[in-house]
Amino acid sequence: MFSTKLCCIKGFSSSPLLSLKSFKRVLPSLSHGQCTNTLEAQCKSKPQKQVCKTVLKHFDAQYSEELGEQWHSARDVLLIPFSWQYGVLLNRFSDLTNLKQCLTELGYTNLLPQTHPESHSQTAPMQCFIHRDPVRIPTQSHHPGWLKQYYLLNAASLLPVLSLNVKEGEHVLDLCAAPGGKSLAILQTATPGLLHCNEVDEHRHDWLLKTLESYVPPTLRHLLSVTHLDGRSIGSMRPGAYDKVLVDAPCSNDRSWLYTPDTHQGEMWLKERTQLPLLQKELLCSALAAVRPGGVVVYSTCTMSRAENQSVVEAVLASYQGVELLELEQHLIDSLSDHFCFAHFHPSMGQLVIPQKGKTWGPMYVSRLRRIY
Repeated sequence: MFSTKLCCIKGFSSSPLLSLKSFKRVLPSLSHGQCTNTLEAQCKSKPQKQVCKTVLKHFDAQYSEELGEQWHSARDVLLIPFSWQYGVLLNRFSDLTNLKQCLTELGYTNLLPQTHPESHSQTAPMQCFIHRDPVRIPTQSHHPGWLKQYYLLNAASLLPVLSLNVKEGEHVLDLCAAPGGKSLAILQTATPGLLHCNEVDEHRHDWLLKTLESYVPPTLRHLLSVTHLDGRSIGSMRPGAYDKVLVDAPCSNDRSWLYTPDTHQGEMWLKERTQLPLLQKELLCSALAAVRPGGVVVYSTCTMSRAENQSVVEAVLASYQGVELLELEQHLIDSLSDHFCFAHFHPSMGQLVIPQKGKTWGPMYVSRLRRIY
């Protein structure tokens, strides 16, 4: 969901021992404007990714119609990667000594309220730190026997996990789990009785395994099941086996597709885009078969495309009996509205976070369904 060619803050080391010592040397005296200008200058001095004009033309035509003025401001953000913000998801299983204090001193704040009015979890709330500027601390290298302290992400990608609202001991399926950020986030909110992480793509499956190894302690790995299956078949293989299912579906990822390496590849992807809604519907139906009656399925994508978002949910609701649409909890939306820009749909079929200047999180679409019987 995000590019690896990003603006990095000077002074950090990816070494687990040196990184915390380096925190206090980072941006000790830069103001908000100075920080932004410095990062912009650093990024402009590096080779920049090229926008695929074919994809941009397609997006302009589609999203101008579907989103109106909101597309124009989102477009400005997507075309300027050095404006993108990044969240720092803390790993509760690692040694976080001084980490929160150091992030706070650098101007980071916690995205999420640390008291949840409806939570009965015995674990600490998930902690994700964000900065108002587009700063990005380096990723940490993998070291055998040492758990990484944080995971960098687009903070809007936590919305599906928060909407899933996993409780202690529940059996959870992450149907399309790679690279593993949302599986990791689930484990930050509660300790499930089972977390089944599935990924059909072989390369991404290996990536998923590496992520889990880097963040999850050996004492909890017996709670994990990692499979390499076609997600469309899991519903029939394990009907009603899960309390909660997350379907973070393959989609036309707006951020990455916009920077398709060449025009030919962009044209191929746009042709494939028309086939995605069918796959997404099949994955969502499989998830509904896999969840128990009364259980919840969250469907999400990182695109603004109506055909892959609202239309998929509408089609499944029309064809799959015994399913109802659930609104995302209002207290959750209210707690995030200062940081995320939510689009407004009529009728509502979920929530869409659209990147805007100063709030560059997203795109992220989330819809919540419950299986009645």
